[in-house]
Amino acid sequence: MSVSLSKGQRVSLSKRGGGTLSRVRMGLGWDAVQKKGLFGKMKSQDIDLDASVLLFDRNNQLVDAVWFGQLRSADGSVVHTGDNLTGAGEGDDESIIVDLAVLPAHVTALLFTVNSFTGQNFSQIENAFCRLVDETNQDELARFDLSGSGAHNAQLMAKVSRDGSGWSMTAIGATTSGRTVQDLVPAALGHL
Repeated sequence: MSVSLSKGQRVSLSKRGGGTLSRVRMGLGWDAVQKKGLFGKMKSQDIDLDASVLLFDRNNQLVDAVWFGQLRSADGSVVHTGDNLTGAGEGDDESIIVDLAVLPAHVTALLFTVNSFTGQNFSQIENAFCRLVDETNQDELARFDLSGSGAHNAQLMAKVSRDGSGWSMTAIGATTSGRTVQDLVPAALGHL
């Protein structure tokens, strides 16, 4: 059973029945709002949202970033499965897989972001969500619906951080602006 998160809510990421998670996948899904075209026909548009993750150390220093331009972290523990340019399809449109068991010990926080590379704002996006899945059994652990459509074109989705010997996820849901993950680093620092 998944936990649906609200902004600021935190959930421990332990396996059902005990134990610690070893591999998780952050999935991002979205649909473009249908617009009225010529003669009132509904017309679809392409929206290019991008899922990214920023890796930070305990001093809040950026260690690495994984995004459509760099699909793998330098150490190989974080992998982006590829760029979806339209949001077409069902389920997760983009995914980032994190091998928590081999993530370097100096990495203490992962901040997942979403931005519109083509610059459309979130008022043109619907059914947007991010979710955390246990990759070993495909159980959805937590889901955060990206609400609050508006003039922003990026959002800080969630933070996964070391919590003692395990991990926890905090839903952030903070709106911001930026067309690339590099543009989002200053805003991300405020949520570590």
